[in-house]
Amino acid sequence: MNSSYRKRLPGTEVEYFDAPAAVDAIRPGAWAGLPYVSRVLAEQLVRRCDPALLDDALRQLVERRRDLDFPWYPARVVCHDILGQTALVDLAGLRDAIAGRGGDPAKVNPVVPTQLVVDHSLAVEHGGFDPQAFAKNRAIEDRRNEDRFHFIDWSRRAFGNVDVIPAGNGIMHQINLERMSPVIQLRDGVAFPDTCVGTDSHTPHVDALGVIAIGVGGLEAETVMLGRASMMRLPDIVGVRLTGRHQPGITATDIVLALTGFLRKERVVGAWLEFFGDGAAGLSIGDRATISNMCPEYGATAAMFAIDRQTIDYLRLTGRAPEQVALVETYAKALGLWADALESAGYERVLEFDLSGVVRTMAGPSNPHRRLPTSALKERGIAVDLDKALEEEKAGLLPDGAVIIAAITSCTNTSNPRNVVAAGLLARKANALGLVRKPWVKTSFAPGSKVARLYLEEAGLLGELEALGFGIVAYACTTCNGMSGALDPAIQREIVERDLYATAVLSGNRNFDGRIHPYAKQAFLASPPLVVAYAIAGTMRFDIERDALGMDRDGAPIRLKDLWPSDEEIDAIVASSVKPEQFRTVYEPMFAANHGTTERISPLYDWRPASTYIRRPPYWDTEGVGALAANPRSLTGMRPLAVLPDNITTDHLSPSNAILPDSAAGEYLARMGLPEEDFNSYATHRGDHLTAMRATFANPQLVNEMAVVDGTVRKGSLTRLEPDGTVMRMWEAMETYLERRQPLIVVAGADYGQGSSRDWAAKGVRLAGVEAIVAEGFERIHRTNLIGMGVLPLEFKPGTTRRTLGLDGSETYDVTGGRRPRADLTLVVHRRGGETLRVPVTCRLDTAEELSIYEAGGVLQRFAQDFLASESTQKGTA
Repeated sequence: MNSSYRKRLPGTEVEYFDAPAAVDAIRPGAWAGLPYVSRVLAEQLVRRCDPALLDDALRQLVERRRDLDFPWYPARVVCHDILGQTALVDLAGLRDAIAGRGGDPAKVNPVVPTQLVVDHSLAVEHGGFDPQAFAKNRAIEDRRNEDRFHFIDWSRRAFGNVDVIPAGNGIMHQINLERMSPVIQLRDGVAFPDTCVGTDSHTPHVDALGVIAIGVGGLEAETVMLGRASMMRLPDIVGVRLTGRHQPGITATDIVLALTGFLRKERVVGAWLEFFGDGAAGLSIGDRATISNMCPEYGATAAMFAIDRQTIDYLRLTGRAPEQVALVETYAKALGLWADALESAGYERVLEFDLSGVVRTMAGPSNPHRRLPTSALKERGIAVDLDKALEEEKAGLLPDGAVIIAAITSCTNTSNPRNVVAAGLLARKANALGLVRKPWVKTSFAPGSKVARLYLEEAGLLGELEALGFGIVAYACTTCNGMSGALDPAIQREIVERDLYATAVLSGNRNFDGRIHPYAKQAFLASPPLVVAYAIAGTMRFDIERDALGMDRDGAPIRLKDLWPSDEEIDAIVASSVKPEQFRTVYEPMFAANHGTTERISPLYDWRPASTYIRRPPYWDTEGVGALAANPRSLTGMRPLAVLPDNITTDHLSPSNAILPDSAAGEYLARMGLPEEDFNSYATHRGDHLTAMRATFANPQLVNEMAVVDGTVRKGSLTRLEPDGTVMRMWEAMETYLERRQPLIVVAGADYGQGSSRDWAAKGVRLAGVEAIVAEGFERIHRTNLIGMGVLPLEFKPGTTRRTLGLDGSETYDVTGGRRPRADLTLVVHRRGGETLRVPVTCRLDTAEELSIYEAGGVLQRFAQDFLASESTQKGTA
């Protein structure tokens, strides 16, 4: 701590660290040119960095250098229950390992405050047309997840520094935005910017408040939880100037989908974005949060907005304490985090986006960055053959392009009252004109906060949504996460028998093939009011801007323009119906009841041997399936488990949706005595490695170039066992390789591991025996997860690919060379015919910290070694 920069915040008894003075001591006047991100990073360096290292670390920011690692100490860790639970399962397993080696397990606790929100466990088994859907879905959630919830409750009581928000209360990102983030922290009399990492790629949602919050994998979150600094280099900070004002009738969803397509084309992958300009100043926090939430969809790491009057108004609206609101404004202005103080900030690259050019927009199919203006549906070949669809409907058949799921879901949109109110107003007009949802459409409304119900009831709009089938089914992450629940059996049977092109429309942020529902071949992202419109249309073979949704009582056609609410209508409802007392009513009792406490219970968890949800991790075992100690890394003689194309997502690597009975995981659960109706999702079973390993590469849309049958690559969870040459299911091949103790490698194309920050996408391959991944490029979070599991990420040099090398999976591989951060290594390829290739690759251990973690075997092994060494030292000096 650098006490020489510790000062009194003007007009208060609070102290703070004068980062501007420290930066200007490096170069006079430098602070005025720093972007927002650099200012926050500089403050925490002044407050936390070793004084002997401070000047060199600050020079990285001032001189925009990237040749030195510097520490980042996030103030909080935020988790949802899937990755948060698996992180705590890892810590519980670590306690067992520490105890087995003579250490004190009770000392293994999160050092950084950790907040876990149970929000990823509920499936929409009962749609929003059932008045009892919420209660029924919650009862099923509790029944299916009893093992998991038992463990989470034990964790709340056994670990220090862990707070838990139980199921049924909302989505972590929306709760973070509406309550958990103070924007400015106050601890021990010192104020400083709130920062956090979260075990979900959409953690940047709260960047809208000026809070640096980034998504990390569960393994990286564990590193932060346990008190290790997150080592980083100065990120690529890109300024995005927003100009103009959106046209009437354009929602924040339209803006973010258009922005996502634009920013993907501008190649901002890995960058930290700062939005500014007159256009940004005119956006509400709800609008900003919609943009920040979809940060991973345009590939960035952070999506920041500076603190300004909109921030202050939002904090008041959401019921924050007056003294906290005053602290935020005073501190932001004193430190230079207020938007007006950033007019002289400089960026290495500035992009410009005109909000006035945004039209009504969807995204799809398959990718959230594939912008799809609704006016171009027919030209894109989607809204065609409506006559055929209508004829099929008249004949009592599902129409071609049937929308089988229409869901208002996800923190992306439901944290923005304007979007939710717009859906309610469209529903009101549709009901008044006698329009109804099509009977085959499974509709649902799953807001991320209980506050949504209160303001919709206040506005008289909840009943309007319920009348069209959009009753509240949950306060949780549902359809967007693949938890869309079962379809009507008759509808599912017809889809299969007729091989229908069935679709989903949702107001979420992810629509990768196979994610939303196994029987929805593709999915489209849309604003909440458009979701309601598609539930009425019932098919994607429908030009939503031009075709008639129905006829009024006089026989005149009803089109979307007749239903769409005006901006003035939306703003009037938001102004009169969204109130601070609603937020206080929801959040004050919720947080008063959920403070973690360490009780006098055993520090070691009593593992349930028959559980398929929670099982002691095998990382230190000397025998058993996936036992890492029994399969030490050699980086020699590796055989490919898969040869994969570009754009492999974490959904391909470890899907999160429903477990089907004919899958490897489904067959295992049946053998364990679970009825099919309670198989639940892949995501909920990730605390049990024996189930989760069977999910590895289990996506039915996977394309593995090794799975060639009759000259054609077959889609599915398949690979070719070598040297046998037999194409088989992925799990059986993994089992065979484990029995043979065969080390494995995965070969891939560009953008490997994009999508959700899913640690099991790395855990699964490592426990299968994969020692290295060689790809053309890696998504940031997944690369760190691989390192956290002791898997070596290697990158082909530009111009070299699996295709230029002619790799087909029949080869064996070695990796040679001295491992150093970003070192050149050699991938030695032994072809079946005897030829040997020596291919230069880049070692993607980017920092000394990453190298240290990898060499230890992973983040948990690194911590265990350091912990035991520290315990030994303390005993020796006692």
